Amino acid sequence: MSHIGRKRMVDSVKPGKTEVEVVPKHNADAMWNNRPTYGPPGLKGLLTSRYVALCAAFSAMGGLLFGYDQGVVSIILVMPQFLDRFSRVSETAGGAGFWKGLMTAMIELGALLGALNQGWIADKISRKYSIVVAVVIFTVGSILQTAAVDYAMLVVARLIGGIGIGMLSMVTPLYISEISPPEIRGALLVLEEFSIVLGIVIAFWITYGTQYISSEWSWRLPFLLQIFPGLILGVGIVWLPFSPRWLTSKGRNQEALDSIAKLRQLPITDSHVRQEWYDIRAEVTFHQEFSREKHPNLHDSSNRSAFRLELASWADCFKRGCWRRTHVGIGLMFFQQFVGINALIYYSPSLFETMGQDHNMQLILSGVLNITQLVGVTSSIWTMDRFGRRPLLLYGSVAMTISHVIISVLVGLYDGKWDDQTDKGWAAVAFLFVYMLAFGASWGPVPWAMPSEIFPSSLRAKGVALSTCSNWFNNFIIGLITPPLVQNTGFGAYTFFAVFCILSLVWTFFFVPETNGRSLEQMDHVFKDISSEAEEQRRLRIEHEIMSSTNDGGLSSKETP
Repeated sequence: MSHIGRKRMVDSVKPGKTEVEVVPKHNADAMWNNRPTYGPPGLKGLLTSRYVALCAAFSAMGGLLFGYDQGVVSIILVMPQFLDRFSRVSETAGGAGFWKGLMTAMIELGALLGALNQGWIADKISRKYSIVVAVVIFTVGSILQTAAVDYAMLVVARLIGGIGIGMLSMVTPLYISEISPPEIRGALLVLEEFSIVLGIVIAFWITYGTQYISSEWSWRLPFLLQIFPGLILGVGIVWLPFSPRWLTSKGRNQEALDSIAKLRQLPITDSHVRQEWYDIRAEVTFHQEFSREKHPNLHDSSNRSAFRLELASWADCFKRGCWRRTHVGIGLMFFQQFVGINALIYYSPSLFETMGQDHNMQLILSGVLNITQLVGVTSSIWTMDRFGRRPLLLYGSVAMTISHVIISVLVGLYDGKWDDQTDKGWAAVAFLFVYMLAFGASWGPVPWAMPSEIFPSSLRAKGVALSTCSNWFNNFIIGLITPPLVQNTGFGAYTFFAVFCILSLVWTFFFVPETNGRSLEQMDHVFKDISSEAEEQRRLRIEHEIMSSTNDGGLSSKETP
């Protein structure tokens, strides 16, 4: 039900009365569709909300660091200067496939740990200060990677850097979602995936150039360069506004109102700003009351109770009122990895080799492949808020399935015969580009966007952390299994990923709802978690009390919470 629908119901509550005139669901939906907005959706909306777009774009530099590390590895793994130093991952070494996979996947394991811990850190010290902590850890890992002298040191360094990347990958979309108006939230959340892919492209072409340096700086320099955008992010984020939803969760209501007004570039007296503020406060209070009822003995001030409440909050993500959202968040990230994207990014030169391309052409095609993905992601800045999340996922699954199947057939029929069947080899390459374009326009941005939209305020950080952990855990598995899968099965790798593309289509059709244009406070209705009229009446009562206390002078503009 929309905030306008709620406002009409709240307005019908007279002082001293508890009855609320309940608007029928179809009328509430109609009022939601006709609600006032801050501006148009998509690209036009970015122009009318320039300040929040700039804040989102800057914070999305966290995605750039993640993507940069992915792009760096794909060429460094085939550099002779790198293989001379770390001979364990060279093709002539025994078990090279496993050691290469372990080194590549170690950053995913670190990211899994980082994303899991970032949930409570982001709740404790704020979204933006937790980004500072993540940058510090990432910088330490980058310095150690640059200075690595043996395989063990490199693996540990990548684990540490991965912790920082995992923290950034969790909190960046969380912060963006909480500062964005609903009309352009999808476009702003795409910036996370756009930054990831842009980082991949930048890193790939940097390493493509540094491979011609004869010394070990051919691979040390790319590791060193990733420190600088991280430092810029860590220092600059301090000047950005706090998330108004985090401020509200801490009872800092006046600061939350000021933050909304600053983000929307409107005065605090503007009706849209005030209504968004009421919605956020009502939603936060509603879920806090629910938490007190579910855990009545865990809300005192003792450290033991605080720890037990923290554990209980994680468990709440899998209980009534949230489990559907957790299922969707974890599932989106699972399929994002098992449709095969990072297998192509990490090992694209090896995959092009199976299609008959020489060494130099393998590297060039891998770089162009990443640019193709960037083109697909760029298109979603417009399509995400224009067509919605669900259609992008469905059509993306279809296009990726077709691409994988065709590539699998061509590789199965002509592997080892590419010299005589060059046209078939280029046909396989073409469908690999089709796959990458489809992924970039669908399963690339949407799984990063939706988890940060769908969870209630009290569990949002933890829900996003669980979803991001799913990404990194499955990314870790893909990093381990892809080298032996490609080496031992050939076309079987594409068949394997095609099966998961089909499964992603079926799963999306049955389980993923549309969140386009809905405010974060509307997700209870999207997921049908408000299951009774009594719960809706409680929400309305809370909002009425908030609006009444504010109008009666319960919160002055000079209040210091």
